[in-house]
Amino acid sequence: MGGLDSSSMETDLDRPNIEEYLTTETIREVPKKLHLSDLLDISPTLTEAAGAIVDDSFTRCFKSNSPEPWNWNIYLFPLWCLGVVVRYGILFPARVGVLALGWIVFFAAFLPVHFLIRGHDKWRRKIERKLVEMMCSVFVASWTGVIKYHGPRPSRRPQQVFVANHTSMIDFIILEQMTAFAVIMQKHPGWVGFIQKTILESVGCIWFNRTESKDREVVATKIREHTQGVDNNPLLIFPEGTCVNNHYTVMFKKGAFELGCAVCPVAIKYNKIFVDAFWNSKKQSFTTHLAQLMTSWAVVCDVWYLEPQYIRPGEIPIEFAERVRDMISVRAGLKKVPWDGYLKYFRPSPKLTERKQQIFAESVLKRLEEK
Repeated sequence: MGGLDSSSMETDLDRPNIEEYLTTETIREVPKKLHLSDLLDISPTLTEAAGAIVDDSFTRCFKSNSPEPWNWNIYLFPLWCLGVVVRYGILFPARVGVLALGWIVFFAAFLPVHFLIRGHDKWRRKIERKLVEMMCSVFVASWTGVIKYHGPRPSRRPQQVFVANHTSMIDFIILEQMTAFAVIMQKHPGWVGFIQKTILESVGCIWFNRTESKDREVVATKIREHTQGVDNNPLLIFPEGTCVNNHYTVMFKKGAFELGCAVCPVAIKYNKIFVDAFWNSKKQSFTTHLAQLMTSWAVVCDVWYLEPQYIRPGEIPIEFAERVRDMISVRAGLKKVPWDGYLKYFRPSPKLTERKQQIFAESVLKRLEEK
């Protein structure tokens, strides 16, 4: 290795360091010759791979944890059966009735306001905000929601953005019933998409499609414009970009942290004693998720509005995002993991994997030829 000239060393800067793949004992003293047995000693790599299989923290972030069985007992089983009858035979029909009545009242008031009051935009927006808050309260009532809010209620002001951990689409509903947020949300099909286009756009919500690269530039522009408006509703962003099971927090996207405005963290923690509020969108539709909530005893949740944060001198947006994620994770009792949530939808490109393999193979062959 001492015989390499300066030009060959410069070409090796972008290549992996072979010594990094050897054991600690092997690299403690640099050998005069690099033997084939050293190159084939892949025990550290195998150890790391086995550890990843045994402790797959990425998969656990998006896994619905089944409740522990408690009812298979001769004393408790009759009570469990009675609970099933009450939840499905009494509570669920009553909750469906409440939700249906809420929609009837909402549309009876929203449609005339939305289409007839055109010359008074300020009053129209104010009434629409109140109606959206009312409808979100109806949704929470249909789950018998028990929500505790901690901290000062958000207010409308420019140069601020709210960021929260994300467990389900109901996060937006729970926050919206207190304050009419304008949320950044993935486009959805079906009746959810209909609500997005006809109702939620009235409060300034911004939609995107994560499969469209052009949408990112358009959304970034809309976000900057929205934060400058004095009368715009507070902007709410879920920087994880996907639903996580309320035990972990994955990496925050930096978009909300490079706007140059105040970032207001919001920590959301669900109590699983009555129902798991995590929406596993790859296994169930949102309709099925709502039915699960409406057939449970209650949705119990705590929401903390934390102190606004500003980027510090010399701090880059990624570091700012991690600092805010630390605050949310500590307050909600969540575990941080170093994963990008988009890997839930997109696997790394095979070309990238093959290129890494090729670079490593070329490096090994070159070292062998030199010896």
